[in-house]
Amino acid sequence: MIPTDDLSDPAVRALVNAINTNDVAAFRAALTPGATMSDDGSDRDLAQWADKEIFSSHGHMDIESESDGGRSLVARYSNDTWGAMRTRWHFTVDGGGKVSRFETGQA
Repeated sequence: MIPTDDLSDPAVRALVNAINTNDVAAFRAALTPGATMSDDGSDRDLAQWADKEIFSSHGHMDIESESDGGRSLVARYSNDTWGAMRTRWHFTVDGGGKVSRFETGQA
């Protein structure tokens, strides 16, 4: 596993740290206004998805690998709803160093 603090991309590192510490304010701060996401290929309402899949269910990412300069991850994702699963994540980072989109799904 890769320690979160060792992730290459600072914007991705900030978002993963926010997820793993269950910090809603830090999560929002790591995103651009109007950021978007998809789960298993379907676009979702990011705020609703994050509340359900991360914050109210204690989501946590253990990073297995990174590629694409740290903007693509394979992680063991777990939460109280679904348990643990192997997932893939791809992040789009804007010029201001914030995540403008992420796509996740089972790996």
